Amino acid sequence: MARKLLGMFAVGVVSLCLTGIYTHAGEQALQKELLELNQLTGSVSRQGALKNLIDNKEHAKKLLQFALPAAKKKEISYTAALVLGLSAAEMKEMKTAEVYFRVCMDQAAKLQSLEQLSESYVLLIKIYYDYKLYADSARICKELLELNTDDGKERLVIATMTNRFGGVEFREEQDGFNTAENLRPYVREIYIKATAKQGKFDQAVKMVDNLLKKNSDWHDQHLKGWVLQEAGKLEDAAGIYEDVIKTVAKDDRYDQKRRDEFTKQFRYEVTNVYVELKQIDRATGHLEFLLKKYPDDPRYSNDLGYIWADNDMKLEEAEKLIRKAIDLDREIRKKDPDFNPKEDRDSGAYLDSLGWVLHKQKKNQEAKDWLLKAIEDKSAQHIEIFDHLGDVHMSLGERDAAIRAWQNGLKAVGANRRDQERKVAVEKKLEKVKDSK
Repeated sequence: MARKLLGMFAVGVVSLCLTGIYTHAGEQALQKELLELNQLTGSVSRQGALKNLIDNKEHAKKLLQFALPAAKKKEISYTAALVLGLSAAEMKEMKTAEVYFRVCMDQAAKLQSLEQLSESYVLLIKIYYDYKLYADSARICKELLELNTDDGKERLVIATMTNRFGGVEFREEQDGFNTAENLRPYVREIYIKATAKQGKFDQAVKMVDNLLKKNSDWHDQHLKGWVLQEAGKLEDAAGIYEDVIKTVAKDDRYDQKRRDEFTKQFRYEVTNVYVELKQIDRATGHLEFLLKKYPDDPRYSNDLGYIWADNDMKLEEAEKLIRKAIDLDREIRKKDPDFNPKEDRDSGAYLDSLGWVLHKQKKNQEAKDWLLKAIEDKSAQHIEIFDHLGDVHMSLGERDAAIRAWQNGLKAVGANRRDQERKVAVEKKLEKVKDSK
C-alpha cells in the first residue's frame, strides 16, 4: 500500500527534512513539526513528507496521536491532514485516518474544489475498498452521493465533467455550482461494487437496474454483469459481457483506440466467467484472440497457459507460455524508473502457474521449488496457491508439509465466493489426509 499512497501525487519523490522529525519526540518538537506540515505547499513537498512518515512508522504514530485533537477541531491545514491521513491509512489505522480525511473533506466541500473532493472523498473510498472494508467504503460513497455543494447563488459556470473512469469527458455550461455532482458517476460504480462485496447482491442489482432505467448505457450494463458474476449467476453474467463487447465495438463516442481498450478489458473479464462455468473452449478462445493481438502482455500468456495446465491440456505448450509470461514481466519491471534489482522478485501468481504446470507433468520436485518461491510474494498469500503447494507435497510423500500448506491456505481465505468454494475443497483434503493416518 505504501507505494500506492506515494503514487497518489503522481510526482517524483523528494526528501523533506522536517525539524526534529526523528531525533526528538517531545511535545515541543511535535508541535513544531505539525506547524511545518501546516505550512507545506505543493505536491512535491507533501509527497516527501508522506514518504518520511511512512518510512518512520513509530515516529509517525506519535505525531498522529499528537495532532489528533487539532484535527478533530479542524484546526490543521488541508495538506497536513492529507499527509497524516495517508500515513494512518498506510498503518491500517483507519479510524484515525478518517478523522484526518474529514478535515480534507470539509475544506474541499467549502472550496468546491473538484481536485480536493476527489483527493479526500474518493481517495478514502478507494482505500477502504482496497482494504476490503466494504461497508465503510459504501458509507463514504453514500455520503458523497448525497453531498450538495451548491451554495444556491445564481451564476453561470463552466464545469469540467469527469467520467466513471476518472477521465475528463467534456466541458459544458451549468446553472449551478454543485461540484460533487461531477464525481457521482464514478462513485456510484464503487458504491454498487462495495454493496455487492458485502453479499447484498439483490440490492446491488436493483441499484444498477435503476441506473439502466434512466439511461440504458453499456457502462452500466457491464457493471450489472460484474455484480451478477460476484453473485454466482455466471450464465447471465457471461451473456451480458458478450453483449457489451459487441456494443462497445460500435460506440462512436470513442475513437478506435479507446474502443479497443474497453474490448480488451471485457474479453479478459469474461474469460474468468467461462473458466468458472467450465466452458474452457470459450475462455481460451478469448485469451487466444488477446494473445494474438497483444503478444507482449504477460497476463494473456500466463492465463492461457494456466487454464490449459489446470485442465490437463497442451501441457508442454502451456509451460512455454507461462515461462514466456515470466520473462515478459521481468522485462516490464526493469523499465520501471523505481526498479531495484536487489528488491525485485517475480510475480507469485506467475510462479504458481509454472509450479502447477510442472506438477501436471509430474515434475513435482521442480514444481515445489517454484511454488515455495511463489508464496514468498506477499501478494500471492492466497488459498489457491497454498492448495497447489499442498498437492505437490502430497505427491512427493511429504504429508506433514502438505497439511501445513493447506492450513496456511485456510488462514488466507478471502470473503469472495471462489475462495469460499476453495476453502471447502481444502477442508475436505485435510479431513481425508488426517483420517488416513
